Parts: sequence; C-alpha cells; structure tokens
Amino acid sequence: MNAIRFVNYSRFNSMLKNLIKTISIILLLASCSSQDEVVVAIQPFKGFPTELTDSVENAIQRFYGFQTICMQPVPIPESYFVNIKSPRYRADSLIRYLKKTKPKGVDFVTGLCMQDISTTKRDKFRRIKKPESKYRDWGIFGLGYRPGPSCVVSTFRIFSAGKAKNIKRLQKVCLHELGHNLGIPHCPDADCFMRDANETIKTIDFVEVNLCVNCQARIHKFRFQ
Repeated sequence: MNAIRFVNYSRFNSMLKNLIKTISIILLLASCSSQDEVVVAIQPFKGFPTELTDSVENAIQRFYGFQTICMQPVPIPESYFVNIKSPRYRADSLIRYLKKTKPKGVDFVTGLCMQDISTTKRDKFRRIKKPESKYRDWGIFGLGYRPGPSCVVSTFRIFSAGKAKNIKRLQKVCLHELGHNLGIPHCPDADCFMRDANETIKTIDFVEVNLCVNCQARIHKFRFQ
C-alpha cells in the first residue's frame, strides 16, 4: 500500500519566502560591494515586529540617504542575559555581537529588540557613576559605538504612548544611535536629535528629526572623507 504524504503548504511558503529574501540580500550585498554607497543592515532580534523594522528602514533611507537591507530575525544570545536589578540583556554585549556578525559589504548594523537592555553608565573619567547600585546595570533606550559599525535599540522603554508616537520615538532613537556610529557625539543643541536624552523619554519627544548645523557638517564630512 502506498503511503499518503501530506504537504504542509504554510510551512513550505514560509521557507520559500525566507529563501527568496536571503537570495535578495546576497544579490544586494554583491551589488553594493562594488559601489561607494553606504549600506546599513537592519538586524531584528526574534519577536520584533516587521512593521516596526520597515519604519526604521524608511527613516534611515529618508534622513541619511543610506542603502538599507533587512536581515532575517535571529535570537538574542542567552549569555547576554542578566538579572541584577531586573531581567535585561547587556547592550554592550549586543553591539559587540552585531559587530562580529556584520555581513561583508555592510558598513553599519542596527539591531532592534523588544527586550529591556542595559549598560554600565560612567562619568567622564570612565568611573561608574554614583550611586553604583543604580548605574552599574542601567536600563537604556539604545547604545552604539562612536564611531563604529553597530548599535542596538530597544522598544522596551520607548513604547509607553500611542502607536504613532511610539514609532516616531523608535525612529529618532535609531537615527541617534546611527549618528554615534558615524562619529557624532552628544550635542549641546537642545533642538538637535543628537542631544543626550538625560535619562528621560521626554527629551526624545521634544526634539524633531533634525540635526544642528555642526552635526550636519559632521555627516557631510563622513560622506566625502
């Protein structure tokens, strides 16, 4: 008797879509490697909504004019998990991971996650800020090398308003952290989105998607160096 084989078409379609997306990424990276265009890879971690990934891609394309590619979601390495004050993942470990796994042909990687992330907050002398119990494992919106190839942004501390406002916050923080990757420090101009958040989401809500003249000059210098 011949066995009847059932085909899971839903799973097959999902695998086919992933294969097509992977091939598209490979072809895009191959075409970019022979050009001078800046390429930013968006790396969502598992569970991050596609709609939000698309909004970040659009913001980077519109504001910086960079080429973007969206990578397949990956799990956050469990070794980066800590539970010092509350359950979090270390942002400094995440940006090192993103730097290490950056695809060939990509200039920068922006990681996106929904889990809480943290780092150790230090003063200008690189000492842990006081009180140490507060700042040794400090929850943050995002973190990026300055300069460097990677950054990570979490929605955990950003998403506390309505949908439209949350997306705008996410876009601003991603543009801010990518600005650090480009070498821009925190800006003293209160109207520039590269200003320090000063430990409050209100700072992000206050600024528009805008760089001051000095920060714009730094971007111009990066483009033509």
